[in-house]
Amino acid sequence: MWLPLLRGARSAQSVLVDVLDYIGEVTILLGAALRYALTGSFALKDALDQMAIIGVNSLPVVLLTILFSGMVLAAYTARQLVQLNLGGVVGGMVAVTMAKEAAPVLAAIVVAARAGSAIAAEIGSMVVTEQVDALRALGVNPIQYLVTPRLIAGVLMLPVITMLADVVGTAGGYLVASVNGVSSGLFIASIRRYLTADSVNTGLLKTLVFGAIIAIISCHQGLRTKGGAAGVGRATTTAVVLSVVLVYAADFLLVQFVFGTSQAVR
Repeated sequence: MWLPLLRGARSAQSVLVDVLDYIGEVTILLGAALRYALTGSFALKDALDQMAIIGVNSLPVVLLTILFSGMVLAAYTARQLVQLNLGGVVGGMVAVTMAKEAAPVLAAIVVAARAGSAIAAEIGSMVVTEQVDALRALGVNPIQYLVTPRLIAGVLMLPVITMLADVVGTAGGYLVASVNGVSSGLFIASIRRYLTADSVNTGLLKTLVFGAIIAIISCHQGLRTKGGAAGVGRATTTAVVLSVVLVYAADFLLVQFVFGTSQAVR
């Protein structure tokens, strides 16, 4: 009778230990990478290369995704609001939603799928082919050489991508809103009225956290790859899934305990 309960308790305890162990590994990796970043102990060329891979190469997919997201948002809201004589809030609604929530989160998800998977696959391939061991044998620290440039690139490039995504998403919303009876003057006036610097800054500050999450999780999954080519595939999938889940979790925590509190105080 008690045996299934004991097995369940042991299983839950084992899962908890694994989760805490994983959090500890990621925290240690993040701390080491930050130490190298803050002391300037990394190759600038490697960081710039990663900025191109993570930022520039991801930009077309991000902007296309955000463009249609802005159009969908406007399609859902403009027609109804115009019927209610509230067409003057459509532009502000689209712009604020893009700046604070849609653009940062969607950009992070696309970057996780596009760049995070590439990071995990590249580092994982280096692990299974013993290239990482060769780096250690040559006296090169893998964290300094592989992780730090990618962490810097993720943290710096995601805000840049998001700023462009804000503009493109709002432009997409404008296109649909204009078809549904909202004039360009009314749309722009609404943006000027409702969109504030705080709204934009909230979204950009979120992306600093999102960029760090994507980079560090992808690097960690790559470094712990085992089992040859199949292991690389598992590491890549896990990196993307974990990154997306943690981006949403971080978004909630930031809104609930950081930005939501500060805005309520004001």
